[in-house]
This record gives sequence, structure tokens and C-alpha cells, in this order.
Amino acid sequence: MRVKTAERRDAILAAAAEVFLEEGFEGASMAGISARIGGSKGTLYSYFKSKEELFVAVTHEQAKKQMEPALAALEKDTGDLQKTLQVFGEKAVSFLCQESTLQTHRMIVAESGRSDIGRRFHESGPKLGMERIAAFLSRQMQAGRLKQADPMLATLQLCALLDCETVKPMMLGLESAISRPRMKRMVGRAVETFLAAYAVD
Repeated sequence: MRVKTAERRDAILAAAAEVFLEEGFEGASMAGISARIGGSKGTLYSYFKSKEELFVAVTHEQAKKQMEPALAALEKDTGDLQKTLQVFGEKAVSFLCQESTLQTHRMIVAESGRSDIGRRFHESGPKLGMERIAAFLSRQMQAGRLKQADPMLATLQLCALLDCETVKPMMLGLESAISRPRMKRMVGRAVETFLAAYAVD
């Protein structure tokens, strides 16, 4: 019996990411992915029990690499709340507006009506990131910089503000690209609106 290794798992995730982007979730198959990595379906299933599990693992691996710098920005709080939120917002939105990220999210939305992949994706990925954002906002409330409120609700509202001018138009194909200066202005408007509602006078 072949011993599982982290290197083999990483190779599977890399190959699966290519197949999902090329063929979509529905078009991709475990047989096709195993052929891409030059192994058997049995080996693939020893690492991931289903195509859904593999897809969620692929999306989280990519998001972890890209979103970690954005979340880490919140933990490097310098005392300038507006600047910290601006840096976080620009890093997060830059990742979320990448074409590969948009394609992945479109696949998740399309498949969510047929399986529990949307819930599984959220609970083992975005939900954890939102909890870290909420923890940061809670610390700001305790420090007297933000009004006392439900930190998770504030997180949802912050994310919605960052999303509405950037990610949503890109998801719908209303925008094909957003320049860096324009994105910076969009994030700035989102942060200003959030602080207008939550910042202590």
C-alpha cells in the first residue's frame, strides 16, 4: 500500500486546479484528474473521497495562499484603523477579482443548487476568514475605536461594501478589469462608508 505524502497531495491539488478551470466542476472527472497526474483513481480516492471534497480542497488551498496576506494585515494593526482596513480591503479585493477566483466562485454557485458544496466551501473556508475579521473588529470595539455592535454583523456589512463595486460587477461580467488606482478608490469608498456607520466620533 502506497504511503500518503504531502508532496503527492500537493501534486493532486495542482493538477485538479487545472482540470477544474479548464472543464468546470461538472465537466471534470476523477478519472480525468487521475490521468493528469499519471496515477490511478484508487490513489486519488485514497486522498479525497469525492470530487466535491477535492474541489473544496483546491479552492481552499488557493484562497489560503492569496487571502492570508490580507488577513495578516489586520493583525499588524498600527493604530490607524482606516489605513489598516484600506490595506486589508485592497489585498482581499485584488484576490477576489482575479479571473481564476471568479471562475471558482461561479462554479460553486452553479453547483450549490445540486449539492451541499456551497455549505462545505463556506464552513471550511470563508467562514474562518470572516471569524478572523470579526475578531479584529471586536478588538477595535474594545479599544473604543468602533461603536459596540455585533462583530460578525459588522464583518458581513464590511464585506458587502467591499464587494458591491468590485467583485459583484466582475462576477456578472459587467466589468472585465479594474485598474489598481480605481480599485483603490473603490475600496476607499467602502472603508469610508463602513467607518461612517461604525467609527466612534
